[in-house]
Amino acid sequence: MEAEGILQVRNKFGLHARASTRLAQVAQKFRSNIRISRSDDDQEVDGKSILGILTLGAERGIEIRLRISGDDAEDAYKAIEELFRKNFDEE
Repeated sequence: MEAEGILQVRNKFGLHARASTRLAQVAQKFRSNIRISRSDDDQEVDGKSILGILTLGAERGIEIRLRISGDDAEDAYKAIEELFRKNFDEE
């Protein structure tokens, strides 16, 4: 299975350390391969890696592309989408 989509970073400080940690923690709950990139850049990082996510430098307003493949890809996408929707529980 595969799931792919674009999510906008809407929380105040973007994908800073705390938000990147939350994202990686959610991603690690799934077996699927989770790849993340900025929509304006082709460099993909492992969605389960805090440091990888931090290297994206994704500030508020940036769009993030998710590419997920594996048995639980749809569930992983929904969980990450919910995290973005809730602004990483920061606001």
